[in-house]
Amino acid sequence: MNTADPVLDHVPELRARSRRLLALSIALASFAAATAAMITVDWLWPPWTAIGQIAGIVTGFVIAAQFFWRRRVYGEKYGGLGYRNAFLHFMLPGLPILFAAIAHNLYLPGERMLTGWATPLASLVGLYLAITGLLLYVRSYIAFGVDNLSMLYVYFPAEGRLVNSSIYGVLRHPAYSGVVRIGLAFGLWRGTVFSIIFGLFMPIGLTLWLRLVEEPELIERFGESYAEYRRKVPAFWPRVRDVRTFFRFLTSGQ
Repeated sequence: MNTADPVLDHVPELRARSRRLLALSIALASFAAATAAMITVDWLWPPWTAIGQIAGIVTGFVIAAQFFWRRRVYGEKYGGLGYRNAFLHFMLPGLPILFAAIAHNLYLPGERMLTGWATPLASLVGLYLAITGLLLYVRSYIAFGVDNLSMLYVYFPAEGRLVNSSIYGVLRHPAYSGVVRIGLAFGLWRGTVFSIIFGLFMPIGLTLWLRLVEEPELIERFGESYAEYRRKVPAFWPRVRDVRTFFRFLTSGQ
């Protein structure tokens, strides 16, 4: 099954190469603008680096969250075009700003806290987190498809399809788990106090996103069954008894 087809059915403009390039250009422009803003703060006002980082996260969070919070308004206003317009207005600029803030953790200024023997240890742990995080994200993309990862069914819940994957019994949000791991890796590699704090904050920040933005819609869509699933299955880190299943998914996608 080509899981890009449901998206193209609702956003047929993306069948045209020029429109895909336009969408990519908007995302890259948002990423570049956010990166430039944070680098400017780093350069001109080094003590405010943390504020610039936090501002990037909050800005991206609030913009992207409107995709969920305003779904009824956009559905009523635009009908079948609600998803397309909401993604264009909120996700396309908002997510790249968040990604820019996460990437900023890799090069933000400051004195390294991790020195001596801690440096190679942090590098190895960071490498493990980065590799498993990247594999987890790629495997999630393959397993869940463009339609699920582009959140199409937030606006078209009746068209949602069931994804059978062992990882859903291990982690509720494997793609986000991949992002958390990569953010932690960046913090360890940079090794400053704030980069490590920000890396450790990643799972907290994404938990806030899930609780305030994404999971209320999932509970509304699936009811008590999702609430029960949320109580039983962790979001980002596998339980000890599920480690074998976790690594099997990473290596084989099964």
